Amino acid sequence: MAFTIAFAGKGGTGKTSLAGLTMKYLVSKRQGPVLAVDADSNSCLNEALGVDIHATIGKLREESLQAIRSGGDRPGGMSMEQLFDYQVQQSIIEANGFDLMVMGRPEGPGCYCAANNIIRKYTDILSGKYPYVVIDNEAGMEHLSRRTTHKVDLLIIVSDPTVKGIMTARRINELVDELQLDVDRRVLVINRVIGYEGEELRKRAEGYNVQVAGLVPQDEMVFRFDLEGKPVFELPEDSMSVKALFGILESLQIQ
Repeated sequence: MAFTIAFAGKGGTGKTSLAGLTMKYLVSKRQGPVLAVDADSNSCLNEALGVDIHATIGKLREESLQAIRSGGDRPGGMSMEQLFDYQVQQSIIEANGFDLMVMGRPEGPGCYCAANNIIRKYTDILSGKYPYVVIDNEAGMEHLSRRTTHKVDLLIIVSDPTVKGIMTARRINELVDELQLDVDRRVLVINRVIGYEGEELRKRAEGYNVQVAGLVPQDEMVFRFDLEGKPVFELPEDSMSVKALFGILESLQIQ
């Protein structure tokens, strides 16, 4: 089975950027392809990775439901489940060194529970084909309560350099215990740190029994890439954020 790394945290912390840089680390430092899973209905991991989306799980589900309602023909006499399995396999985006599966936003009304369940199912199925899986979860804690995050070797909780971010990290950490989620290790990374503020926030987090894996400094190169529409996946390895995160990942001794 794959070594699975999942990201969680409140919105605006740079969680997706760190997920993209983690993909960069795994592709450059490890052997074998990596599967990226964008489990956020507001999909943007592809932008961090620099790839285009041609299909999402949410859209495929809506199309399948419409086909069932209209009684449309199915190729080769396939069942709807077989057809959907085939469509999901075809929806995986192949890139250099990694593949990407995207949940996307369902077009119909209602909650995202069905799309979340599909993502969970196919992440489990596909994890046997990849040495590493990186899951970028949606912001907040709802995905945890829906148990989207499961069977995780390393949960990286991301906070910005604010007390509110640390408090959210504390609640996420407690919710993992409360729901008895299958998470082997969980750590906090404090992102966009300026000066000495990170050390004060580290002490606060550790006072809440949240293990801090490290600090990532605010990086002007990340902002410049964003303004120019460049993916963080293409950041050079001598950039401040890349060096800091790579060091953190090395210290975590990912298998």
